[in-house]
Amino acid sequence: MKNSNLNSAINEVELKLALPSTQVDALFNHATVVGAAPLKQHLVNTYFDTPAGDLARSQIAVRLRQVDNHVLQTVKTAGHGGGGLSSRQEWEWALNHRQLDATALAELPPFQGELARAIEQLTPTLNTDFTRHSWQLTWQGSHIELVLDEGEIISGGAHASICEVELELKAGEPEALWSLALALTESVPLRPSDSSKAARGNALAANQWTLPDASTPAQWLHRATLALDAYHDSGQNTHLVAAQQALNTLATHPQLDDTLRPIAQQLPNALTANGQPKTGYGHAALTLAHRLSTQTPLR
Repeated sequence: MKNSNLNSAINEVELKLALPSTQVDALFNHATVVGAAPLKQHLVNTYFDTPAGDLARSQIAVRLRQVDNHVLQTVKTAGHGGGGLSSRQEWEWALNHRQLDATALAELPPFQGELARAIEQLTPTLNTDFTRHSWQLTWQGSHIELVLDEGEIISGGAHASICEVELELKAGEPEALWSLALALTESVPLRPSDSSKAARGNALAANQWTLPDASTPAQWLHRATLALDAYHDSGQNTHLVAAQQALNTLATHPQLDDTLRPIAQQLPNALTANGQPKTGYGHAALTLAHRLSTQTPLR
């Protein structure tokens, strides 16, 4: 997305889903994309922050992206939502060089006030390098971009793989994102993901994955989703245990009604021993997230 007016943010609405790398062919063979040639691009991204991590604490991402021969600068604010769905503000503009445009940053709302002092301290902190396949779809009268990203996050000496599907609403109703995601999960073993690439890189650099407290069903689902994200990036079994505990708590939560409880009860047994989703996991998790109308902050 390109935004030539730096005083006006685009509201990005997307649904993020993690995909086991062994199941990429299942996506390419899904009826929604089979026979349609995707646009293929190589994306190299550099994220910036202060040495003290001021942007990470404010849940703001500043990124330079090179797409083939073009360079874009992007600023994203914290997302809101859950179960993979997020809504966030985004500013993006083209540059003619691969160097941070500090002057334009200073014009943006996130950098008014205290963060204005952070601009001169911004330095590269992490990189992502991945191949993107993208399809432009019309689904239930809405225009949705479906993308598959495959590559890696590099943060200091730490690495994590990227294999994720994003559904971004270009025009139409957010309801169409849920519907398309549910259609995909009928045959593709996807799971909701609530962690952005920037948040994943920051956690890798710090070697620290903090899970939020939870009390409501929506919050327990969000905690389980983040714990699975953390497990697959860290390899630490404690996060897989935390995910299972959150799913078990969710399945027995007293606030669930008789229609939602059977759906929640499917989740603990719909993960493999190594935390990968079986086909039924994504469909149940997305159905539950949608029905709960999750409104927890994303990272």
